[in-house]
Amino acid sequence: MKTIHLLPPALQTALQAGLVASLLVLGGCKDAAEKTAVAGATARAAPEAVSLPAIATEAKGFTVGSAMSARTVYVFFDPQCPHCTALWEAARPLKSQAKFVWIPVALLNGSSAPQGAALLAASDPAAAMDAHEVSMRERKGGIGASAGADSQKAAVEANTKLFNRFQFSSVPTIVSKHAATGEMVVREGAMPTSTLATALGLQGPTAN
Repeated sequence: MKTIHLLPPALQTALQAGLVASLLVLGGCKDAAEKTAVAGATARAAPEAVSLPAIATEAKGFTVGSAMSARTVYVFFDPQCPHCTALWEAARPLKSQAKFVWIPVALLNGSSAPQGAALLAASDPAAAMDAHEVSMRERKGGIGASAGADSQKAAVEANTKLFNRFQFSSVPTIVSKHAATGEMVVREGAMPTSTLATALGLQGPTAN
């Protein structure tokens, strides 16, 4: 008869907690506030249906890519999120095919809101984002405050409220229409360029 060895309950709990934590890290950065509100989760209102017109009207972001493109991809991101850094790089080869609107939200820590405001206030937000992501990759914390950033703090707060209304669970989150089918696309987490292109119905990168 086969003997089954069971782990002590305390060790089982620790292993399960470690597995859950590792899974949360893989795809995207979780909303820190949401994780501390588990006790009130059952009382939360039903999520609002994701609406592209609502995002286009209410969110404030900066545009990267083909400004004249009929294809718009909205990206909710937190400046402190490393997965958002990865998606910023993954989207770069697709800029000629779509207009990417990057919408800063403040979910992760105290630097999120001021850095998001600084990006919105920058004279060249794309260049500021490049500099910010370099700083993040080098573990220097990202860009600092800038002139005019205070005027954009309300915009970041409004973006965050919109993100929470839809009850997205992590950043980055992309919202768009599939280029071929016209169906709504909502994807959370970072992904390589080829996966992002497939999700949006765009042409993937080609080898040089």
